Amino acid sequence: MSVLTAILIILLLISISAIISCAEISLAGARKLKLQTLANEGDERAIQVLSLQQSPGRFITVVQIGLNMVAILAGVIGEGTLTPYLQKFLANYLSTESVQTSASWISFIFVTTSFILFADLIPKRIAMSYPEATSLRTVQIMKLSIFVLKPIVWILDSIANAVFKIFGISTEREESLTSEDIVALVGEGAQTGVLKEHEHYLIENIFDMQERTVTSSMTTRENIIFLDVKFNRSQVVTAIQENLHPKVLVCDKTIDHILGYVDTHTLLTQYLHEQEIALTDPNILRKPLFIPDTLSLFEVLELFKSAGDDFAVIVNEYALVVGLITLKDVMNIVMGELVSTEEDQIIRRDETSWLIDGATPLEDVMRALNIDAFPNDEHYETIAGFMMYSLRKIPKKTDFVLFDRYKFEIIDTENFKIDQLMVSLRDDLSTPKTPE
Repeated sequence: MSVLTAILIILLLISISAIISCAEISLAGARKLKLQTLANEGDERAIQVLSLQQSPGRFITVVQIGLNMVAILAGVIGEGTLTPYLQKFLANYLSTESVQTSASWISFIFVTTSFILFADLIPKRIAMSYPEATSLRTVQIMKLSIFVLKPIVWILDSIANAVFKIFGISTEREESLTSEDIVALVGEGAQTGVLKEHEHYLIENIFDMQERTVTSSMTTRENIIFLDVKFNRSQVVTAIQENLHPKVLVCDKTIDHILGYVDTHTLLTQYLHEQEIALTDPNILRKPLFIPDTLSLFEVLELFKSAGDDFAVIVNEYALVVGLITLKDVMNIVMGELVSTEEDQIIRRDETSWLIDGATPLEDVMRALNIDAFPNDEHYETIAGFMMYSLRKIPKKTDFVLFDRYKFEIIDTENFKIDQLMVSLRDDLSTPKTPE
């Protein structure tokens, strides 16, 4: 065999190995969601790729057979054909004792380097960059190879499956997608410009609804305005004027004895027509929706939809009222700063410090300060809760907690309630992970 023929055969073997390498990486790395979309559009090749991914043992066996056969054949040709010619060439420059060894090494290095570069590295990097497109182009080759080598594939695949069964290892490919995966994909899409910043913001907030409980967005008990059932017309009008809300609770002396709620527009309309009407009149008094404080915002949204209401009273395990929530409160979590006209709960003073309202939900603080998680966060929902849990005492001004890269310092309290904190970057430690 001539040198030219040997080189052409080696190039052919490199091409075969390159195709097999591309098929191996692309079939393993092709994303199921994209392939499923193509399959739904009628692409038969995508259906075949999905089928191979469900039972990867067959194509992996073909890949290993093909790669090993090609590599061995290339080594034989390189050693048997190229080495003698290299010996004749090197005999003019080297001693007789070192000619054979040098020729063998040069032949080995040439064949091995060619395979590593052109049959492995370059094809696999291409397949990694375009896994779906590459898998669609190579799937027919893999199907044909599986058919041709079916007896060998069956024997080797059966032996491999038996070994997996002995050790209890599953051979089925599982490709589940969690909410964290979706958020990560959305974040990557925003960074690359596929998604706009506000689209990323909205999608992330929607997933937050699954994690946030209703108490993170409610109007707290101490801020609830209600009408006592014994209020006269003047007292009712004054209360409504001072606190403009579309719906107001009607109670018997205390907030924990709720009789119902009234629509302020309807009530004021009755007063404008100079009609004397009692707050307990069934024509205006409506029964509120009561919900437990353990529900997530997503569950509250579902309840609003099923009940046909947009207003709910939140009670705890002791049947005490802890707050109110409206559909607007829930949607503000989704839309957030895109539509909110309220004063920001987190204000950045400069590059190293923030003013944060004590009632700010942990999720908002984590996002603003780039904190992955707070310790034992199942025990609290707001930054004020984190402070009280960490301090282990009734908080007062100047109390502080060191956590992560920040110093959380209380700067304002009222009746044992933390109103405002100053958060600043700390200099003593770079990345501590437990509160002090």
